[in-house]
Amino acid sequence: MKKTILALLLAAVLIGGYLYYRSLTTSPEYSLLQAAKAVHDHDSAAFERYVDVGSVAASVVDEVADQGSALGIINPGGIAMQGALRLLKPQLTQAARQEVQRYVETGSIQAAAAASSKGMLNVSVLGLAGAVVSPESTFKGVKYTRQEGEQALVGLEFTQPRYDTTLVLEVKMLDKGDHWQATEITNTGAILKHVAQMEKQRLVGK
Repeated sequence: MKKTILALLLAAVLIGGYLYYRSLTTSPEYSLLQAAKAVHDHDSAAFERYVDVGSVAASVVDEVADQGSALGIINPGGIAMQGALRLLKPQLTQAARQEVQRYVETGSIQAAAAASSKGMLNVSVLGLAGAVVSPESTFKGVKYTRQEGEQALVGLEFTQPRYDTTLVLEVKMLDKGDHWQATEITNTGAILKHVAQMEKQRLVGK
């Protein structure tokens, strides 16, 4: 009887451990960690498994188009014609994808910028990212995760030393069965507007 009870307890522990491990390795947070690992390993194929670069880039273009005035403050000389962003969205999305792929492969922002054909608009996705999450920024952790069915919103908190504050990037993710994939940064426009306000205050205070 004792052996039977011990065997059942051991089985319960093993099954519980497996289910817990599986819940961790199939979580949105785990997929984001794998995306970060892919960048570290310069593995663009693995990165695109966890990040739909085209979808994320397209959503960024849409939101940036709504924040042309803010972008002019944090990226001087960047956008001359706000309406042209939407007109050239397919080209910009493709250029952004090439830029991100090149960055993952090389780890070089310079190489990434050279890989994208930005044309007259001179728009760089990584340049915009640098205005929000600068090289001096550090990742603080996951601020929140809100999961509903096959969708999840994950808030990633970063320090922004330039303005002595923190910012939260909200990433929308979709359940792909055995992993999650990032498809959108939902608050790009709001963050750009907030950063522009802080940059304006910084310049006025000089």
